Amino acid sequence: MTMGNSIAHYVAYLLLFGGFCSNALPYDYTAITDCMADPLRAQYNGGIIVNPEGNNGLKGWTTFGDVRIELGLSDKGNKYVVAHSRKHSYDSMSQKVFLLKDHFYTFSAWIQVSAKRNVTVNAIFKTNEGYKYGGGVVANVGCWSMLKGGVSVDSSGFAQLYFESHDTSIDIWVDSVSLQAFTKEEWRAHQDQSIDKVRKSKVKIQILDNKGKPLSYTNITLQSNKIDFPFGVAINNNILTNNAYRDWFTKRFTVTTFENEMKWYSTERSRGKEDYSASDAMLRFCGLHGISVRGHNIFWDDPSYQPSWVYNLSRRDLKAVTERRMNSIVSRYAGKVIGWDVNNENLHFNYFESKLGLNITKHFFKRTKHFDRSTTLFINDYNIIEDNRDEKSLPSKVLQKIRENKGSLGRRPLIGIGVEGHFDRPNIPYMRSALDTLASAGLPIWITELDVRGPNQVIYIV
Repeated sequence: MTMGNSIAHYVAYLLLFGGFCSNALPYDYTAITDCMADPLRAQYNGGIIVNPEGNNGLKGWTTFGDVRIELGLSDKGNKYVVAHSRKHSYDSMSQKVFLLKDHFYTFSAWIQVSAKRNVTVNAIFKTNEGYKYGGGVVANVGCWSMLKGGVSVDSSGFAQLYFESHDTSIDIWVDSVSLQAFTKEEWRAHQDQSIDKVRKSKVKIQILDNKGKPLSYTNITLQSNKIDFPFGVAINNNILTNNAYRDWFTKRFTVTTFENEMKWYSTERSRGKEDYSASDAMLRFCGLHGISVRGHNIFWDDPSYQPSWVYNLSRRDLKAVTERRMNSIVSRYAGKVIGWDVNNENLHFNYFESKLGLNITKHFFKRTKHFDRSTTLFINDYNIIEDNRDEKSLPSKVLQKIRENKGSLGRRPLIGIGVEGHFDRPNIPYMRSALDTLASAGLPIWITELDVRGPNQVIYIV
């Protein structure tokens, strides 16, 4: 091929690619978290799903496992697929789809169950690589819940979509199912569009002379001194004495969390003997350098991370020391931190609930607000965006927990969602869908921790 032909082909590719991305099918960020009387239409008209709304009977749908399926019909004439007479968790309706490697698939469906409330239903893809979870939702009787998720595969091939619930006594109803493929180029185009819309704005600069008249043909140099977007890393008390550590940290970050220095087992190693010297010094250091600090944490619901003297306390004494703990740390740092992780990881653990009652986290939130009315209070947990197999931390359960605690905070509560991101291999389409669901609550969302384990971490991060 000649140089001229090479250039011509390259230009043609750029034109095609540029037009392809600019005209790419838009990503649908919609996520509905209310339980609706009727399901909405299938996103992307169902994508590659055949008969996504049951308008053509059971066409495209078959059984998975030992189950019966039939077409349901609401009083308003809405059609949907019903899986009943289930004996195993995986017994459900199913549809065969072909998944392409190097594509991201966004998935959604509307789910209802019979007879019970708060039943978890998962969408699963049986592929030639194994079972891949597409997402899950807490479903109810009498109304429809939107399940939004995503999946990708390493090799092209057929996959069997089905739904799972460990409660075999319920029927699973499914409607408005959608599975839409995006190339990586389309996915990147969506990201660029979002960045342009949310993170960028046009700025008009005018230079005036000493008489207030505009100057033409003037060279202007702009230099960014500090990023405005919150970007942080955890630090420990070595920052106070290690100059290289200080320089590295202060030049790069705007926000931090102390690794252990604010935690209860660090500030009160012996009952009644509090020591805030390390966290006080670290907070002063951050203040001098304009670094915001998250308050991590007041309590940690994991039984493995309590002060050693706590375990043998009576219920009455435990209640008393938790009250003192809140009074002590929140009053001390009120207005000095930008957020409080009130009862860390209480989607997965329940140490304080098991000792002080099921409503104790609600009480912790209420008392924290009493001592610090101006700071956002966070639900903070892991596997919310990184592992859709974890039913304890499905986005719908995060929002359910938010609603439980929000009511105790009065009007206009300052509450946020803290998302720990501990990844083995990121499931990109699921991450986006999970964030869509969380964002529907209109609350601040912080990625409070982020790490990618394993030898391929550079590949996954890029």
